[in-house]
Amino acid sequence: MKNLINYLVFLIAIIWCATGAMAQPNFPEDGEVFRDDVVGRVDIFIPPDTLDWIYNNPDSNIEWHATFVFNNGTINDTIENIGFRLRGNTSRYSAKKSFKVSFNTFESGRKYHGLEKMNLNGEHNDPSVARSKVNWDLCRSAGIPAPRSNYLRLYINNNYHGLYINVEHIDEEFVDERYGNQDGNLFKCLWPADLNYLGSDPDLYKFEQGDRRAYALKTNTELDDYSDFAHFIDVLNNTPIDDLPCELEKVFNVQDYLKIMAMDVFTANWDGYIFNKNNFYLYHNSESDKFEFIPYDLDNTYGIDWFSVDWATRDIYNWDKEGEYRPLYERLMEVQKYRDWYSWHFTHILEIMNPDICFDRLDEIRDMIYPYIQNDPFYPLDYGYTPQDFLDSYEEGIGAHVPYGLKDYITTRFNSANQQLDVNNIQPILNYLKISHTGPGGVFDVSVYAFDDEDNLSVDLLFNLNNSGWENMAMTYEDEDKFVGQVELPSGESEISVQMQATDISGNTTIYPCDPINMSIYPADIYALYINEFLASNQTINTDEAGEFDDWLEVYNAGDVPVWLGDKYLSDNLTNPDKWQFPDYYIQPQEFLLVWCDNDEEQGSFHTNFKISKNGEELGIFDNESTGFATIDSIIFGEQQTDISFGRDPDAGVEWILYYSPTPGISNMLSASTDFLTKKHKLVVYPNPVKGNVIYLNKKLDIEIHSITGQRLISREATEQILVEALPPGLYFIRTNRGEVLKFIKQ
Repeated sequence: MKNLINYLVFLIAIIWCATGAMAQPNFPEDGEVFRDDVVGRVDIFIPPDTLDWIYNNPDSNIEWHATFVFNNGTINDTIENIGFRLRGNTSRYSAKKSFKVSFNTFESGRKYHGLEKMNLNGEHNDPSVARSKVNWDLCRSAGIPAPRSNYLRLYINNNYHGLYINVEHIDEEFVDERYGNQDGNLFKCLWPADLNYLGSDPDLYKFEQGDRRAYALKTNTELDDYSDFAHFIDVLNNTPIDDLPCELEKVFNVQDYLKIMAMDVFTANWDGYIFNKNNFYLYHNSESDKFEFIPYDLDNTYGIDWFSVDWATRDIYNWDKEGEYRPLYERLMEVQKYRDWYSWHFTHILEIMNPDICFDRLDEIRDMIYPYIQNDPFYPLDYGYTPQDFLDSYEEGIGAHVPYGLKDYITTRFNSANQQLDVNNIQPILNYLKISHTGPGGVFDVSVYAFDDEDNLSVDLLFNLNNSGWENMAMTYEDEDKFVGQVELPSGESEISVQMQATDISGNTTIYPCDPINMSIYPADIYALYINEFLASNQTINTDEAGEFDDWLEVYNAGDVPVWLGDKYLSDNLTNPDKWQFPDYYIQPQEFLLVWCDNDEEQGSFHTNFKISKNGEELGIFDNESTGFATIDSIIFGEQQTDISFGRDPDAGVEWILYYSPTPGISNMLSASTDFLTKKHKLVVYPNPVKGNVIYLNKKLDIEIHSITGQRLISREATEQILVEALPPGLYFIRTNRGEVLKFIKQ
């Protein structure tokens, strides 16, 4: 059964190519695991002697088998065989420790509500148990991609271990949720990660501090290639300052990092990059080909102090550590437009953290968690904190490393920053450029987001088509700071160069990017290959050879000749067309070829090096290098549903619909009859392809043979062999009385 999608808006293209793409980051919903309106409960059940060993060996990262139970009043789930260990740095030696829960350590690929891991942070250093939570909320309000968080009560073997903050783990799932891809390099950067230039050799940046790398690669670890990181460091440190904006913006999302700078300085995140060269991630976003800066570990903030520094009044334009060089802070502050953008972002942080606005939220947090502080047996163990200290810490400092109360700090920082701010009329900010086209004879689409401190901003598309001279076209304001423009393309091969120009009412102008984007648009060879159907969240539909319920897509040859796939490519990133090369295989006319998108190439020739994102992304089939990897077929799609596929209606058709009965490897027209589709075929048909007049089954069964359109052609009872002499060459399906479907090709 199938249902037309009429409640989601999908951007769909039959032949669609993209480059220079940089989508605005996504901000996923909290979902059940990160619900903010309740304090849920997590139970860990682990052998007592194992728990003793964990506490007695605080430096160990060994993950131990345990049982995990999650209950927030709405859901109550039990997951066996999870991994459990300590996490953190100095907190490993605290009485109230922090823990990591891993759902996929002992069962590969397993997730819990889309999460592979959970970080349970004890916040032993902060008497308010609120600083990092307030910071994560601030990031979201300021449009900074950062972990989700909420409060949980932790019980281990039915013993209450206190109130914890559940902070989302930063991994490939995290970046996929925010940026729509996970194939780029993700670096975890810990002390002394100052981003200083060490040389041109990428291996120089693999140096270790203690038992770990300062710049630790967390994805693509088998390749262990730091070339992109070394190039970013080189550009950041060695580009002449006048050329820095143009060159750095090619490799780094400067515009978004300036927001993070303002957040770090306002909140006094001294344990981050700018002061302590510590606690951040860098992700090489494969869609934009730029590095993204991701903040991490925000508990040492809002006045927490170990350096005798008055963080609430520190100069917001000279905030880094004296005597140590921080190129990513200092060099950006040398560029006047970046300094102005930073100041402008700072004004937005001040709007969010205005005491008249944010103190009500602080009171809500305090009142919600106070009951769980009163009976937290671990809360007083490290610094002797009492429930009264908890209440007082929201209003005033309580001494030692907490000279400021949470509200006290915010008020002082708010006032001092307002006095220090040097706010100028800014140049317009352009970011999140996305370019796509529908091939020769089609259209060339451009979108960009534009921001300014004045209303009535105008944005023009500058383009030069086939060297005919530069032209200007006013882009149309769509919504939420997004502008769009479109150019008609001639048939045949063409060349186009593009830039955007934003102008505000004061006459300030920004041209972006500073160097034009140059594109060659080639016609693809004529192939009738289609992405015919895909399933981005497979839990019960069908399994691969390893018995795993993995993502898949179906390639359909709608033509009348075989097509060799060995020089063609499949990708989930239209800006990276040669991501996965098909094997040496001829797809026959009318054949439906199933490809497993499981990021597990070792399992077989038709297993890709990427997965399909349930949250929506891109898929494309591309020609070989001689045509510039011209697009044969592609689609850009939105959020998908578990066990419901998305496919063409009819096969190779223009319209895309939901299939509640997916049809992997067979015609979409058979969806209404998929009550007989099995998850794993044990029946065998041979020979296949059929070159003679008879096919054989390995068991005696009642069968029907159907065409690819679902028409019944042959029916036999209790047979092991079928005469197919009357069938013309093509692809067919055998349906058995046991509810199995097999496909075979007659040549």
